[in-house]
Amino acid sequence: MRVLLTNDDGIFAEGLQLMAKEFEKIAETYVVAPDHEQSATGHAITMHRPLRAEKVKFLHSPSLTGWSVNGTPADCVKLAVEAILPARPDLVVSGINRGANLGTDVLYSGTVSAAIEGVILGIPAIAVSLTEYREPRYEYAAEFICRLAQVLIEKGPDNDMLLNVNVPGCSREKMQGVAITRLGVRQYKNAFQERQDPRGRTYYWLAGELIDVEDGGDTDVAAIKSCKISVTPIQHDLTHFNFINKLKEWTIKL
Repeated sequence: MRVLLTNDDGIFAEGLQLMAKEFEKIAETYVVAPDHEQSATGHAITMHRPLRAEKVKFLHSPSLTGWSVNGTPADCVKLAVEAILPARPDLVVSGINRGANLGTDVLYSGTVSAAIEGVILGIPAIAVSLTEYREPRYEYAAEFICRLAQVLIEKGPDNDMLLNVNVPGCSREKMQGVAITRLGVRQYKNAFQERQDPRGRTYYWLAGELIDVEDGGDTDVAAIKSCKISVTPIQHDLTHFNFINKLKEWTIKL
C-alpha cells in the first residue's frame, strides 16, 4: 500500500508526525503538507504565485520522505499526485487534525478539503480529526486510522470513497465503539466580536459560541457526545438530486 499523508495544521504538527510513524509500519509512506497552519482554508488552491516544495527530514524517522509546501492543503495533494511523488498513491489520508471536523464544519475544513482533492483526482481518501483541542493525545487515533486504511484497501474501495473520521478525546478505555454516521449540523452564535485597534479603527474578530443542533442520534455530533468514533462517508458532488425534477417544472426563460 502506498499512502500520501497531509494535513492543515502544518507539516511538523504532532498529529501528522504520529500518524506518519504508524503508517510507516504498514505502508510505503509519503508526507506532503503545508509549511504552516492552514486551518479553515476550505478547498482554496493557489493560482497567482508559484508553489515551492522543500524536502524535509523527520527526527523520528530519517527514512521518511516529506515535502513542505507554501500552499494550501488542497495544493499539497494536487502537487504531490501530479508532480512530486514517484508513483500514484493508493490512498490519501489527511490529519490528524487538532480539533473536531463535525457536521457542516467540513465545508470550511482544510483537513477535509485535502481528502476531497484526493477523491477529485480519483484516489480514495480518509480525513481524520481528534475532537480534543487543548490536550490532544493522538496515539490511539493514529492506530485506528491505520487499521481502517487496511480494511478500506482490502475491500477495494471506489475511487470516490471519502471517509470523514472524528475520534473523541476520551481515553481508549472509555471508547464506546465505532458509529457509522451522517453529518450533523453545527452553528455559531454571535460569530463576530467588534473591536477597535489602537488608532480607533473598527475591526472584527471571528469567535462565537458553538451550538450543536440536535438532529437525530445517527449524526457524527451525536456519536462524539456518546464517546464513539464517528465514520461518515461524504461526497464532493453537491448536486441536489431530489430537486432536479422539481426545477425542471419551473418556467425559466432566456
